[in-house]
Amino acid sequence: MPRLRQLVLAAQECAPVEQALRELLAAAEPHHDPDVGRFGLTNAVLAAGCDFVEVVSPSAPGTAAGRWLTRHGGDGGYMLMVDGPPTLTAPDRLTALAVREVHRVALPDVVDVHLHPRDTGGVLLALDAVDPAGSWRWAGPAWTGRSPTCAGGLREVTVAVPDPDEVARRWAALLDVPAAGRDGRLPLDDGRQHLSLVAGGGDVAAVTAARLALPGALCRAADVGGVRFDVVPLEEET
Repeated sequence: MPRLRQLVLAAQECAPVEQALRELLAAAEPHHDPDVGRFGLTNAVLAAGCDFVEVVSPSAPGTAAGRWLTRHGGDGGYMLMVDGPPTLTAPDRLTALAVREVHRVALPDVVDVHLHPRDTGGVLLALDAVDPAGSWRWAGPAWTGRSPTCAGGLREVTVAVPDPDEVARRWAALLDVPAAGRDGRLPLDDGRQHLSLVAGGGDVAAVTAARLALPGALCRAADVGGVRFDVVPLEEET
C-alpha cells in the first residue's frame, strides 16, 4: 500500500522555518538540494524517522510555490509526496484517471511524478516509485539508493480542501487505496498512516496539521510554517 513519505511546506523565508522544524523534530542536519534552484527555490529536507518534512522558499519571481503563497496568504502545507509501487506512476494509468502531469523524472532509483492540482482537487501531489524500497533520493546522499536504519515517521496529515468528499474519492483512486470511511480518512501504509480531508476556509487547498511518532520523542506540539505539528513517542504505538 502507498505510504506518505514527505510533507512539503512553502514559506516566505526558509531559514526560520527550518530552524523551528529542527528543534521540534530533534532532527539532524537537513539536506539542502542545489537542484531545486532551477525551479527558483531554496529548500531544506529534514528526516523525521523514516519519513521527511521539507520547507521550500522562492528565491526567484514567478515560481509555483510563490504563487501558492500569495493565494494562500502566507506559509503553509504546500505539497505531499507518496511512495508507492511502480504501477502508481504509470503514464497510462494517470491518463485513464484524467490527471495531468506537471513534472516527471525517471532515475535509476526513483520515478517521480507531480500531478496538476486542478486535476486532483487538493494540494500538489507527487507520486514516487523508489528502488530499493525505503530509499529516498530527495533526502540526500545518505538516502540515495539505500535506506538507513530508521523507525517511526508521519502518522496523520490533515488537508483542508473546498470539497472534502469529492477530493477523498479522487485521491482514493489516484493512490489506489480504499475509499474514506465515515471519518473522512484515507488509509495509507497498511493502516499505519491516515490522510484526513476536511473542509477548508477558502479556495486554496493546504495541509493544516501533521502528527508524527518518533523514537524517544517527548510529547510536544507547535505551529510551524502554517502547519500544526503534534509529535508523540513511537513507543506509545506498541
